[in-house]
Amino acid sequence: MALLEIKQLSFESEGKKILADIQFTVESGEFVSITGPSGSGKSTLLKIIATILSKTNGELLYNGRSIEQYDPIEYRKEVSYCFQSPVLFGDTVRDNLSFPYEIRQMAFDQQKATDYLGMVGLPEDYLDKPINALSGGEKQRIALIRNVLFQPKILLLDEVTSALDEENRQIIWHWLQEMRSTTEMTILMISHNEAEAALADKRIRIVDGKIVHKEELQNEFAN
Repeated sequence: MALLEIKQLSFESEGKKILADIQFTVESGEFVSITGPSGSGKSTLLKIIATILSKTNGELLYNGRSIEQYDPIEYRKEVSYCFQSPVLFGDTVRDNLSFPYEIRQMAFDQQKATDYLGMVGLPEDYLDKPINALSGGEKQRIALIRNVLFQPKILLLDEVTSALDEENRQIIWHWLQEMRSTTEMTILMISHNEAEAALADKRIRIVDGKIVHKEELQNEFAN
């Protein structure tokens, strides 16, 4: 049974069809890149999978069950969406990295948080740095850490490295590779970076709201 199954999914907004007849499956542990021109519906698709938007028609199954059958909070603990423009809250980095523990009514694991900061090239003292003092790339890294402190089953990445230089982009992908080597985390990623997209196990191209190409890839990033 596929971890995620999308059947004839469509989405309309204000009378305009954004997605039409989207159909594909994702197996546990797969890394899927979603490519296509700007405005083709890629982000809309990820937001539907994340339950940020509701599909107009079709089916979306997670572990064989319709996503509508899941409690939204419990579902989002397992299917985690990382926005293209990072959304941070509170006053400090600590406020953001302690949040996943608070919603689970657990004590904040400061050591794990600082370890993760180090893995993405940020020093330990960033934990108490004000979020308004962070660069765009730093905010993106904090948002990504927040999404994976508790390992999701599916990580949805919407151009999360677009604000990073090449060195920091490589840091992020090395870190994700390390996580995938020890877990069955599944990744669906939108990227306009061809080198990044080529790292995937499977590539899906969407143009004008429709899948125009699907292919299996062989690469060194796979488990």
